[in-house]
Amino acid sequence: MPHLTILTGASRGMGAAMAEQLLQPDRTLLCISRRANPQLAAQAAAVGTTLEQWTLDLSEPAPVAARLASWLKALGGEAFDSATLINNAAAIPRIVPLDESDADELSSALRVGLEAPLLLTAAFLRATQAWRARRAGECKVLNISSGLGRFAMASQASYCAVKAGLDHFSRSVALDQASAAHPARIVSLAPGVIDTDMQLQLRSGDRKHFPDLDRFLQLKATGQLDSPAAAAAKVLAFLRRTDFGEKPVADVRDA
Repeated sequence: MPHLTILTGASRGMGAAMAEQLLQPDRTLLCISRRANPQLAAQAAAVGTTLEQWTLDLSEPAPVAARLASWLKALGGEAFDSATLINNAAAIPRIVPLDESDADELSSALRVGLEAPLLLTAAFLRATQAWRARRAGECKVLNISSGLGRFAMASQASYCAVKAGLDHFSRSVALDQASAAHPARIVSLAPGVIDTDMQLQLRSGDRKHFPDLDRFLQLKATGQLDSPAAAAAKVLAFLRRTDFGEKPVADVRDA
């Protein structure tokens, strides 16, 4: 049963953990990140996973989406029992109010976190329209969102905007797909709180600009943060659920 998975942001944190857990002999895995992961390549070779790593910058997403479209067209639609796109990449913003943010940094965060998923999802849905996986109902898009897309936080305007955008674009695509002959399934998923570089950055915030600092310090102190590996396992388990796509916006902790 051959499976195709495309994963962005696979070089660190939960993305790297998901990539490792997706290494299976029956899988073709395409990772798109700014940096390649030599350890992942060695692991893939050991278990027989077909792995490609594209070292590309998603702050310039249009050429990446065009390359993905061409690559998917060359694969052919009858090769895979399932096809999945996981939009995981996100820029880690500085913890400052919007009026103290750098314009280039804001633009990059929006391009990596929202424009790239939109363009990659469009390319993926177009390319897979006639695929066997689509006909079988096994074509999925998973957007990694956040609780900050649903609850605003000071000094995180760009990140909140990106994650709220992922949620709402997923709702819209779900409506599009509801009338398709062979619909793809899409979910924007909050993965819980994870011990990543972003959490470290949040705990290092300036209390003057970041009134939520104590809450994030407490999460770490009381052991409430998932490791990247544990969070990745929960996300991939959610992806395998039979009801995946019934709610286009979800939380990994949903029953």
